Amino acid sequence: MSDFPTTARVVIIGGGAVGCSSLYHLARAGWTDCVLLERNELTAGSTWHAAGNIPNFSANWAVMNMQRYSTELYRGLAEAVDYPMNYHVTGSVRLAHSRERMQEFERARAMARHQGLDMEMMSLDDLKNAYPFMETHDLEGGLYDALDGDMDPAQLTQAYAKGARDLGARILRFTPATGVRREGGEWVVETEKGEIRCEYVVNAAGYYAQRVSEWFRPYGGRRLPMMVMSHQYLLTDEIPEIEAFSQETGNKLPLLRDVDSSYYLRQEKHGLNLGPYERNCKGHWMTPEDPMPEDFSFQLYPDDLDRLEWYIEDAMARVPLLGQTGINKVINGPIPYTPDGNPLIGPMPGVPNAFEAACFTFGIAQSGGAGKVLAEWMVEGGTEWDMWSVDPRRFTDHADQAYADAKGMEVYGHEYAIHFPRHEWPAGRDKKLSPVDARIRADGGVMGAYNGWERANWFAKDGDDTSEASTETWNRHGPWEARIAEEVHAVTNGCSVLDLPGFSRFELSGDGAADWLLTRMAGGLPKVGRVGLAYFADDRGRLVTEMSVLRSGEDSFTLITAAPAQWHDFELLDHALPEGVELTDRTAEVSTLIICGPHTRQVLATLTDGDLTQPWLSHQQANVCGKPVLLARVCFAGELGWEVHCPMQDAAEIYDAVRDAGAKPFGMYALNSMRIEKGYRAWKGDLSTDYTLLEAGMDRFVKLDKEQDFPGKAALLAQVPTKRFATLKIEVEEFDAPYMSSVLLGDEIVGEVTSGGYGYRVDAALGLAIVRSDIAAGATVGVNIFGNIYPATVLPDGPAFDPKNERLRA
Repeated sequence: MSDFPTTARVVIIGGGAVGCSSLYHLARAGWTDCVLLERNELTAGSTWHAAGNIPNFSANWAVMNMQRYSTELYRGLAEAVDYPMNYHVTGSVRLAHSRERMQEFERARAMARHQGLDMEMMSLDDLKNAYPFMETHDLEGGLYDALDGDMDPAQLTQAYAKGARDLGARILRFTPATGVRREGGEWVVETEKGEIRCEYVVNAAGYYAQRVSEWFRPYGGRRLPMMVMSHQYLLTDEIPEIEAFSQETGNKLPLLRDVDSSYYLRQEKHGLNLGPYERNCKGHWMTPEDPMPEDFSFQLYPDDLDRLEWYIEDAMARVPLLGQTGINKVINGPIPYTPDGNPLIGPMPGVPNAFEAACFTFGIAQSGGAGKVLAEWMVEGGTEWDMWSVDPRRFTDHADQAYADAKGMEVYGHEYAIHFPRHEWPAGRDKKLSPVDARIRADGGVMGAYNGWERANWFAKDGDDTSEASTETWNRHGPWEARIAEEVHAVTNGCSVLDLPGFSRFELSGDGAADWLLTRMAGGLPKVGRVGLAYFADDRGRLVTEMSVLRSGEDSFTLITAAPAQWHDFELLDHALPEGVELTDRTAEVSTLIICGPHTRQVLATLTDGDLTQPWLSHQQANVCGKPVLLARVCFAGELGWEVHCPMQDAAEIYDAVRDAGAKPFGMYALNSMRIEKGYRAWKGDLSTDYTLLEAGMDRFVKLDKEQDFPGKAALLAQVPTKRFATLKIEVEEFDAPYMSSVLLGDEIVGEVTSGGYGYRVDAALGLAIVRSDIAAGATVGVNIFGNIYPATVLPDGPAFDPKNERLRA
């Protein structure tokens, strides 16, 4: 092949909507020396059989951003690239069978308004007017999105392809990639037609993405966490009443989603398209008896309508016209699923200069935003919006194939489920157990999963309702509330202990480690024997992560960060590590107990030879129960306390001794309440790249006058912040403010709540928020919680509880 490209800046593997969007957005950003490889014809994978629905709606802020961008892009794409596209903006109605669903709709509507979108709540009359063929007697109401619609997936993909080609990018069809290898700091992508040497590789291989991921394992990669679901939708014969409706109104029916029953119903020409997400779902290519074919291009699975019987009957009761026509066609094709249903977009964990843009369950709706996000990650080194929700590094070593299979089936079967704040999904649990796990559960621990580690959320007593059904509510009040209050009271007035396995923990050492660390973090380092907080920014000054820094020598550090941040933060450091400095992940080897409360000294004094008079923010090597530990005088609950860091195998003996000496157990919900009272930020909630260090209120941890340069220093020096951190006292009885609840001054949105919770020590509902910088302490604002505006007071700067840290220093 004479014109076969032997070099490129980027090679994208996979020619579906997402791969072609990635190529288009890279080319638009100026990276035109890019090549896309497709094993067959473009769209041959999940794209060709996709239904092509294009919603804005999402319960996830980042995903909504991505889908919003897509819908904006699609409305002008045909003209921008001069390629015809059938894009039907029909609007959509989502149906609610319950008050809880209406509350979810109100939350999504508020997030949409924050992003500049208009969604409207619907009464039963509104629903009937919008969709006259629907029965509404058993509904609570609905949600309308005027910008929802559908599109021909093949036309969308070809439009991306034309736009990319016109800008100079290359697409090689019928050119399957067969492997990769690393040579001289570059990638060599192997194909049947030749090899392409390149700087970057993108795995956009759809349901083949796991197979492609295996090629990268010799270079630090992992088995990509995904599985493949069988998804069916039905096309009916034409229906005269629908044809008459369209002729009379000049419009198609809005896309209807009965999310509580779990299906969508869309007008297709003059018939209907019914797409259920059934609980009794079926995965494929999961067993040796059902192997994945070498090539499944443009193929489908056999029909399996028995699984859909309930959903078809339910849809016929909702829209009786459906029962008056026949089925014209059944589409049953493969769709890839990750363990949480969100795609994988971003750096490939552990592998240099490799990225992923794969595993899209709604790839047509998200492909535009996905291409934008991926191009930003590659070209600019960071994304406009914080995209942790889709970052491949969010799944670490607990996400093995058994986990991916179980969670993928669970997510598909609950595709439209409400994600309540205290609900824990049951599939894929107990992947990582603390040595203390049996004692925790015997004490009534109600468990939650944190990066695969099981931790107690709260401790139930006999008679408490610990059923899954009890957590399916937005309400703060529930069987947990009295127990959380008791746990906080025990911490505040005595001594309590929390088993906290899974802290991400790295050891950093070697000549020059301190000097190097100062070039990466925004602030200064603690002295030997002391503890400090380190904040890391990107080149825009935006907040990438927070780490606790325990310094044990001039060039010897322990760095501790959030459990889910394990792979993300390790790569942040390892990526820039100089020669002679060593970084080691000790997460699996060491566990942590938090022991805190005003009586902690009395409890620990009987168990340790450590010096309990050492001040706040100190640490020391000591023994507890004769076992070597690192005692750190810090406490995320804001009380006198220590973190006891010990070898994993010693945690149970130490925990038992502390409990037997009088410490009471407490859980993550109580800890969360207390950290909000102290204004302590949570990673990827309050601490995200949506904000700079200055906007997030981290000024005291930033040293702009230090001699060392660090990422973001120039941007921070130039910034005049228009936003600031604030703690709000919210007058709301029933609920905690959800993530990204809008803060309003009159009708104007002036900020958002990043953490909401009840403070049992201050007896008030609180919100940690980012607000417009002119919103002063003492101001009265409103917070939109499920469609109601609750008054809130901006508290003085500093923690809502113990603002002078007197209890911590006791």
